[in-house]
This record gives sequence, C-alpha cells and structure tokens, in this order.
Amino acid sequence: MIIIKNSAAKRYNQYSRHLQDIFNCKVYKITIDAGFSCPNRDGKISKNGCIFCDTGGSFSQAHSNLFSIEKQVETGISRLKSRFGAKNFISYFQAFTNTYAPVEILKDLYDRAVSHPEVVGLSIGTRPDCIDEEKLDLISSYQKNKLVWIEYGLQSVHNKTLELINRGHTFEDFAVAVEMAQKYNIKICAHVIIGLPGETGKDLLQTAKTLADMGIDGVKLHLLCVLKDTGLENLYRQGKINLLSMEEYVETACNFLELLPSSVTIHRIAGNGLKKLLIAPQWLGEKFKVLNLIDRELEKRDSFQGKYYIAPASDLKNSMFAGRKAIPELE
Repeated sequence: MIIIKNSAAKRYNQYSRHLQDIFNCKVYKITIDAGFSCPNRDGKISKNGCIFCDTGGSFSQAHSNLFSIEKQVETGISRLKSRFGAKNFISYFQAFTNTYAPVEILKDLYDRAVSHPEVVGLSIGTRPDCIDEEKLDLISSYQKNKLVWIEYGLQSVHNKTLELINRGHTFEDFAVAVEMAQKYNIKICAHVIIGLPGETGKDLLQTAKTLADMGIDGVKLHLLCVLKDTGLENLYRQGKINLLSMEEYVETACNFLELLPSSVTIHRIAGNGLKKLLIAPQWLGEKFKVLNLIDRELEKRDSFQGKYYIAPASDLKNSMFAGRKAIPELE
C-alpha cells in the first residue's frame, strides 16, 4: 500500500493535514465576499447563472461584502481562533467570480486580504473563462510571501453536462486556464460536483482521470444539492432529477479518490450543509458521519487515494505507479 505522507490517520491526502505539515500549526480558511459579480449572472454570458448556484454565489457565511475586507478577515480570525484553536489563516475569496474585475481593483482587494500578519495564504475562487496572463501574473506575485491557490470551478469534464447545468464555459476553457496557471507555478484546485444530472459513474470517473492526467494540485468534491431559488429547485420540484443517497455518495467519492495521484490534496470531501437554503438531500449536513463512512469504506476495500492511478505513458517508466492494476469495471 502507498502511505499518504502527510496523514497517518487518513487514506487520502487531506488538505487540512497538508497545511499543518507546512506551517506546523492549525491553518483555517477565512471566507471572503468582496462584492464580485459573475458573467453568468450579469448578462455577459447569461442572467440565469448555473442551475445549482444560489443568489449568494455559493457563499453562506454570516458576514458579507457589507463589511470591508479587513473587517471580514478580522472577524474570521477571531471566530476561527475561538472555535478551532487556529493559529494561521488563508484568505479565501469565495463568493461569485473573484477575478472578474480589472487588475488594479483585484490588486487592492488581494493586498488588503493578506495584510494581516497571521494570514499566511491566499486562495482565489474563480471561473476558468475569467482569467488571463495579466491576472495570473498578479496572483503569482503573492507567492513570494504566501501560499497561493487558484480554485477553478469546473464541475465536470463533459461539455454536455456543462451545457445542461448552464455553466457558460467549456472543458476546453478550463484546460487553457490550467495551462496558463501552471506556467506561473500557481497551485490549482478544481471543483467537481458528484451526482450531476445525466452523468453516470463512468462519466464521473472520466473527470477524475482527466484531472489526474492534467497535473491538478488539489480537488474539492461537492455533492449535488438543491438550494432555494435555483434552477435546480425547479427541476427537483418537477421530479426531473435524482439525488444521491449518503451511501451512494460515499461509494462514488471513494471511487473518485482511487483514481487521483496521492500528491493531489483533497480540499473538501463532505459539506456542512446550508441549513437556511437547503431543500435536499437533508443528510448533507451530517458532515462527520459522511467523513467517517468514507474512512470505513476505504478501509473495507483495503484501498486509498491513488490505488488505481496510472501515470501518463511518458512518466510510467520511472513512476511509483508503474504496474498498477487496472480499474475495476463499474456497473
């Protein structure tokens, strides 16, 4: 068995443990709403948005852009210190599309977000079609003193799915954005949704294999859930979509992990649930139960992240993964 270097307790490369190994202390993300919009909402691409996205742009924290960046950072630090004993922090621009502005505005916002002495990192959530060389050059500049991540919302590598969920971009847009960020040595986290309408288990595993081959640094797994006032709610009310059970999600998430190289950090694998907005599935809020079930399932399988990962042909000769057995067929 391959041992995940940074975590003896987990069979996958847990991001929180990865951060603790780097900084020798608990490191937590401070979620920030900088008041950005999204081209999939303001009419540049569409006014409807992605069918799963709520009016808050996937942002559910108590504070908002009514407060300054500095105030949001201070509030986040105080709360995370009190609740979790955190010592260092990463400023995470989460709500909507956080590169959707001129570089001059972005620099001011990012500068303010990392100005606190206890902030050791910067993470920027955005769309792959809202990035360019100038913005990546700016983001890269923070790597001199901070840990920097760019988080691209992908959700699926299948264009038919992206069109169905009204993403407004293609997988090819994502591939170009990844290649650009890699030129600047910026760490890339890809967001993926498990249980998207119309996708089979094999479709999802193709997403995993594709990300593995692209050299993605991190992955954040989301469960497809129905939130109030979204396009997905309408489909759910009409009985046009099926949601995964907890057991189905656990099995699928483990299948996904088995295809990723052990070097990929898993930023999220179970959600807390958005109680005020959540319509279904109600089990989404049982985060620790889901985490425990994933641990048990991997142990039951005698499995781990990367078990079925096969390095690209050009790297196989000297790869620790050479000779890995084939992926089992899914029913």
